[in-house]
Parts: sequence; C-alpha cells; structure tokens
Amino acid sequence: MKAKMFRALLPIAIVLTMVSCSSDSSESTTADNKLVTTYNYNDTELQLVTLINNYRQSIGLNTLQVINHISYKSEEHNEYMIDNKVVNHDYFYDRSENLIEVLGAEKVGENIAYNYLTAESAFNAWLNSPTHKANIEGDFTHFGISVTTDPATGRKYYTNMFIKKK
Repeated sequence: MKAKMFRALLPIAIVLTMVSCSSDSSESTTADNKLVTTYNYNDTELQLVTLINNYRQSIGLNTLQVINHISYKSEEHNEYMIDNKVVNHDYFYDRSENLIEVLGAEKVGENIAYNYLTAESAFNAWLNSPTHKANIEGDFTHFGISVTTDPATGRKYYTNMFIKKK
C-alpha cells in the first residue's frame, strides 16, 4: 500500500519541483527599483527577438516590443545561474515584482534554456515544450531577452521574460 501511494505521489512531487518559480531570499541586483534604459544586445539575442516576433506574427498574434529593462533583469538571472551553476527559475517572484513595480506589468512569464548553441535551437526547444510555447504564444505586449555565455565553460544561458502592460 505504501508503495502504491509513493508511486501515485511521486509524479506530483516531480511536477511541483519542476514548476517552482520562487524562493525565500532574493537575488542581489544593482537596479532593484530603477528603470534600466540601456542594454547592449548580442547577435543571438537579436535573432531570438526576430524569431519570437516572426513566429507570433505567423500565427496571427501581435508582435512584442522589446524593453531594455526586461533584458537587463533577464541578464541578472543568467548571471545568477552561472554563478550558482544552476538552471532554474529561482527568484522569479522577485523579478516579476520588479517588472510590476517598475514597468506596470500586470502579467509576467519566463522561459529559460541552457547549453543551446544557436538562437534557432533554443527557440525550437521552447516551441517543443508546452509551457514554454504557452509563454511565447501568451497574452503579452512586451518582452526582453538575455543570452549569456559562461566564461568558464563556454555554455550559453538563456532567459526570456514576457510582460503584459496595464
């Protein structure tokens, strides 16, 4: 009986662990509640902006406007993941609250990816994941993207955040 209960509860525990998006403490940031207006986009980030907007347009959705502040917050998360050697949504709540306070967002979503060599491969992986695809196709108005390469390993970390402004 215990084995049956364990087998029944294990998938639920795994799902809850995988979709957890917040933690108790916060990431340290340099621009907690100040609008960041400058962000230098690399080629991979610019390709993802184009891929996402072209895809949305191809299925009849609005294109999303890029906001530098969102890309900056995405980059902060990439740096956190690199520094801590993790791939997760830790502190999503803090990033979300920042976008609500600073930009007036009413809805926030986030996609992350790790170790994809190209913008196309990361984008295709997101489209093949129902939860990531739902964000790409979601009711959003703006977004930001950061692709950061770990200097120690050469592997890329991707964070893509979406918002709907009020």
